[in-house]
Amino acid sequence: MAELRSICVYCGANTGARPEYAAAAEALGRALARSGTRLVYGGGAVGLMGILARAVMKDGGDVTGIIPQFLKDREVMLREVDDLIVTADMHERKRIMFERADAFVALPGGIGTLEELVEQLTWAQLGRHRKPIAVANIKRFWDPLLSLFDHMRGVGFIRNDLEINFLVVDRVADLLPQLNAAAQAAAKRAVPEKPAAAIEQM
Repeated sequence: MAELRSICVYCGANTGARPEYAAAAEALGRALARSGTRLVYGGGAVGLMGILARAVMKDGGDVTGIIPQFLKDREVMLREVDDLIVTADMHERKRIMFERADAFVALPGGIGTLEELVEQLTWAQLGRHRKPIAVANIKRFWDPLLSLFDHMRGVGFIRNDLEINFLVVDRVADLLPQLNAAAQAAAKRAVPEKPAAAIEQM
């Protein structure tokens, strides 16, 4: 898919120790709204998640929040979003987030953000999807993870035939242009599906 209609953003349920993280979440929210790209996110009202979603809505953009029932019960859900989905558990939440998104961005966050990012990288590495993935390396937040990937590659656990394909973007302003370029490149590489009639004649 060359046109990104929706982007799933993974990020922290708190704001972290540096003000640049919150500023990045707000800037990305504004960029999504102004580009007409729907935000798909974890449905939270707090931390970077809340800042991001509110920034999208403030500029008139569309938001899909996807949150499991147990987090809804803890009153951490942002109820103002226009499309709110409550799931039975975390597994269903992640599946729907994947299905609703054309690309993925990881802002700074904790273990949950890391787990969601690595899952998408794993699925892409195994050829299960071709959706663009971007790491928003705000103030070099993701540098330790990127160094770990280099280490894994150096000691033979990331093979050349199972390369990890993702973008590393330092500035929020570059995220959407680079994701759109990656989506267009992926669409050009995709092999067109053969019509059913043509397959039956083979």
